[in-house]
Amino acid sequence: MRERHIPVVVLAGFLGAGKTTLLNHVLSNAGGRRIGVLVNDFGSINVDALLVSGVAGGTVTLENGCMCCTTDADGLGDAIGALSAPSAGLDAILIEASGIAEPSALIRLVLAACGLTASYGGLVYVLDAVALMRTVADFPSVRDHIGIADLVVCNKADLVDESTLDQVRGLVADANPTAPTVVVSDAAVDPSMMFDDAPERAVDVGVRQLAFDELLAEEAAEHDHSTHLHAAFESTSIQTPEAADPRRLARFLERPPVGTYRIKGQVFLDVEGHRDHAYVVHAVGGIVRVTTQAWADQTPGTSLVVIGAGLDVAAADDALAQVVAPPGVEGVDDEYGILHITRYIVDEQD
Repeated sequence: MRERHIPVVVLAGFLGAGKTTLLNHVLSNAGGRRIGVLVNDFGSINVDALLVSGVAGGTVTLENGCMCCTTDADGLGDAIGALSAPSAGLDAILIEASGIAEPSALIRLVLAACGLTASYGGLVYVLDAVALMRTVADFPSVRDHIGIADLVVCNKADLVDESTLDQVRGLVADANPTAPTVVVSDAAVDPSMMFDDAPERAVDVGVRQLAFDELLAEEAAEHDHSTHLHAAFESTSIQTPEAADPRRLARFLERPPVGTYRIKGQVFLDVEGHRDHAYVVHAVGGIVRVTTQAWADQTPGTSLVVIGAGLDVAAADDALAQVVAPPGVEGVDDEYGILHITRYIVDEQD
C-alpha cells in the first residue's frame, strides 16, 4: 500500500508499571523501524550518548532514525505533525504518558492532533502484576483506565505466583472483556503487534554508527529471551478477489472480534462509482480510518489482516468471511450501504 499514515500509540500505566522499560524494549528491538517518541521526562530513557547524533530544541535524533522529543499538552499537535511529516521518515510514534496522566484525556488530544499524516494507533496500558490489586484498591480510577485500553500489557509476570496472576487476569477481564491482553516479563512486547514492519530502505554500507537495536544486539544475546522476547499474539487474514459488503465491513471494523488490537488492509467495493479505487482501511480500538488509492496495476480484490492477543482465530476467520459473503436476507446490500464506509474517509489519493 502506498499510503503512509504514521500510527500514534499512547503508552500509559500507573507509576512503576514498566512503561519506560517497554519503550526501551521497543526501541532496542525496532527491527529497522524508525520510531518517534514523545515523553514527559526524556532523562528516563536509556539512550547512551554514543547513539545520539544530534540534539536540538528538545529533540534527540538517534542514529537509526528514531527521534525522542520532550513535549507538553500544548505542543502535542505540533510535535505529532512534525514527527509524522514525510520528511521525518518515521514509521511510528510512541507517546509515553506520565504515570498519573488521564489516558482518556490524552487520547482526545491525540485524536485532535492527528492530521492527514498520522492516525491513532491505540492505547497500550501497562500494569504491574505485583502491585495491581493494591493499586486498584488505593486508586480505583486505574480500573477505568484499564477499561478503555486497546491493548493491556500485564508486566512482571515472572515476579508473581499463578494464583496472583489469575487474580490479575480476572480483574483485567472484568474491567475490559474485549481488549487483547499479553502477559510478559520485563515489558517484552513484540513491536510487530503494534506497528507494521519497516519498509525496505537503501542499505548503508559506509562507515556509520550502529543503530540502537544493533548496538544492543550483543547485550541481548547474553540473555535468554526465548520465553519473553516476543509476547504471544495471533493474526489471521483473508485475501480474495471478492468484493466486501460496505455495511458489513463497517460493522466488522467498528466491532471487531474479541481480542483484536488492530485491523488493516485494502478492500474492493463493487458499487457504482467506487470500483476504480481501493479502499485502504485501518481500525484500532473502534477508531476507523479509511483512505482511497487507485488500483493502478493491481487486480481488484479484498485483503484484510486481524492482529490481536487472546484472539479466537476461528471466530475471526468467520467474521472475515462474512465481510465478503454474498448479500443475504438481512438487506445489507442496499444502495446506501456505501455511506457506512465513506463517512470514515480522511482524504483521497489518486
